[in-house]
Amino acid sequence: MIHFRHLRTRLTVLYAGLFGLALMLVAVAVFTAITASARGVVRSELTASGAVYDQLWSSRSAQLEQGAAVLAQDFGFREAVATNDEPTVRSALENLSARQGVDGALLLGVDGYAIAGGASLDDATLDTLWTGLNGGEISSGVLDLNGQPHQAVAAPVMAPVLIGWVVFIDRLDQAQMTRLEELSAIPLSASVLTRAADGWRDMSGPESALAGLMNRAVAADGAAVTGRNAQGEAMVLARPLPSFDADAPAVLALSYPMAKALKPYEPMFWALGAISLLGLALLVAGTWFLSRGLTKPISALDEAVHRLQAGEDARVEITSSDEIGRLAESFNAMAGDIRDRQARLTHMALHDLETGLPNRLWLEREVASSASAHVVLFGVDRFEVVRNAIGFEAMGQLVAALGARLSAATGAPVARVGAGVMGMVLDVEGDDARALASAIRLCAVADEPLKLIGARVDAALTAGLARAGQATGGLDAIVDRAGVAVDQARATGAKAALFDAAAYGDPGANLSLMSDLIGALESEQVWMAYQPKFDLRQNAITGVEGLMRWNHPKRGFIAPDLFIGMAEETGQIRALTEWGVRRAIADQKALAKAGHNLKVSINVSGRLLSDESFARFALNAVSRARADLCFEITETAVIDNPEAALGIIDRFTAAGIKVSIDDYGSGLSSLAYLKRIAADELKIDKAFVMSLDESAKDALLVKSTIDLAHSLGMTVTAEGVETQTALALLRGMGCDTAQGYLIARPLALPALIERLDKPALEAAA
Repeated sequence: MIHFRHLRTRLTVLYAGLFGLALMLVAVAVFTAITASARGVVRSELTASGAVYDQLWSSRSAQLEQGAAVLAQDFGFREAVATNDEPTVRSALENLSARQGVDGALLLGVDGYAIAGGASLDDATLDTLWTGLNGGEISSGVLDLNGQPHQAVAAPVMAPVLIGWVVFIDRLDQAQMTRLEELSAIPLSASVLTRAADGWRDMSGPESALAGLMNRAVAADGAAVTGRNAQGEAMVLARPLPSFDADAPAVLALSYPMAKALKPYEPMFWALGAISLLGLALLVAGTWFLSRGLTKPISALDEAVHRLQAGEDARVEITSSDEIGRLAESFNAMAGDIRDRQARLTHMALHDLETGLPNRLWLEREVASSASAHVVLFGVDRFEVVRNAIGFEAMGQLVAALGARLSAATGAPVARVGAGVMGMVLDVEGDDARALASAIRLCAVADEPLKLIGARVDAALTAGLARAGQATGGLDAIVDRAGVAVDQARATGAKAALFDAAAYGDPGANLSLMSDLIGALESEQVWMAYQPKFDLRQNAITGVEGLMRWNHPKRGFIAPDLFIGMAEETGQIRALTEWGVRRAIADQKALAKAGHNLKVSINVSGRLLSDESFARFALNAVSRARADLCFEITETAVIDNPEAALGIIDRFTAAGIKVSIDDYGSGLSSLAYLKRIAADELKIDKAFVMSLDESAKDALLVKSTIDLAHSLGMTVTAEGVETQTALALLRGMGCDTAQGYLIARPLALPALIERLDKPALEAAA
């Protein structure tokens, strides 16, 4: 199927095609009618000419037959025939043939003997003539003489019985045919044809050009037939002629080329063709202009739709009141509605719905248009506390009021970037110090109390700044860098801070470590180091704490605080801890095999204390291996989900797994949680132990912690023991276990076994 790009082309082709088809049908009808009429005329003329020739043949035959009869009845001629007077007979024949205007005459006896006058016949021809005459069936007909058709007419010679025949022979030549052709109203062609063994022969001897049609023409029984020959299409009429040779019938062939019949109509055909082409051209032109007028508004609508699709303003001029005009009017109304909706959507996309302030997307567009400006983000301090105090709706009003105050102070729009964060572009031409001073001044302006919902509300802001062109620290978005600067300002207690890429570090690179961590566990890049724990009462090493270490193939030694903290943030801590449990159990068996039965302590993240699946894993692993493990946790680990965490701790202790409270005193210690945790051991943070011999206050806190733990039924381990003085003081305070560099640094398993083979007192000394 043909596809058109333009409607006007389709209409033009359609109408032109229909008109052309109509013209073609008319032309076919006219040509058919004219051709049929021409055929009828030719057929009539051929039939009439055939009838005329029949009359001419009959008339000529009667004339010749009469002349032959006169001679045949002449007494002197019959006497000469009877007496066999050949010269007299021949002379009479020649005189009579001359008077009749024929080519020759002859006397053919009943015995086959012939006397010719002016005509010479061979034996075969004489035999054919005699056979025809002797049979009595024919007295006038066509005789083939030397390959040429001749008209032969005979009259009997009676004396008184039949003694022979007088025969006149006249050649059927083209002159006779021409006379016949001249009698016709149309210039037909006439010829006498005889059928030989190899086909129909013309009067001149060779095969006739009409040979291919003659069998059909003869079979038509006097009716004209149409066919094609070497000269083209022709109409042929065959009139049978009497022939002395039954095996070589003769016919009069009348033919007329149809091209000649249609020749008079050629001017009319040319005129009709020219008129048709002219009409078609006029129709194409008219249809083109008409369809162009019809499709011009549609094209304008199509163009307007494409502009509308591209987000451009589009309107169509209304030039009529018809269906297309009403369609254009509807389109304009629709385009107007779309513009209005687009404007509303754009406003919604670039503004905060709650406060009406511009949003982060708007701020990012503003930043993109100013290459040297600073971006300042203002974070509402204690946002969640204030929001919970005044409510969500009032908090939205507060942010809107703060934004209006900042905008009034600078004359620049202020955007809401986050729930409690606003931002603006500060144009101070790259001067960081001036930008920082301006941010501090704006914070002071915003810190003034606001009257909101009938009450006085105090709100404080902290500002973070970032400038295009400064070190990004892996943060491509300048708004994100300003957000990090807000956190950096709060961390240092400053009112405002410029983004510090060095302080921010490279979290992206650290995060990429997590993708290497699982492979590191399988390839033994992560390994367990053990730090001995010295029992101050038994003067022996009775346990070790397992500490994870990671030697990265590219980055070298990775600090435990870094990769363990990242594992907690990314959810990899469970896989890491499960590996630690399996490793501790395996190493404990290796220590036992070396003769050292020690309790092994490992650290368990507070995030796992409410993880039921981890609890099942740990209980199953310890139960199957019958391991003697201690899980070290921090007291704050139960704060997020205390009921679940305390329940899992109780299950650990019921299964024989010891629980130790690690780093006690380093955070916000809670006596309530300390009382509820079913712990066996309390570990005093090294921050108190390392200054034990220098600070009486730290010594008092350590002593009171030891007494508190003992009163709750827990043993006490002091971390960070590095001096003999500290060891002696802890012994005097009643501390149970010491752990630190004085005893031993964290050691790999082979080094630990070697260390344990030494006397414990020597090691402690």
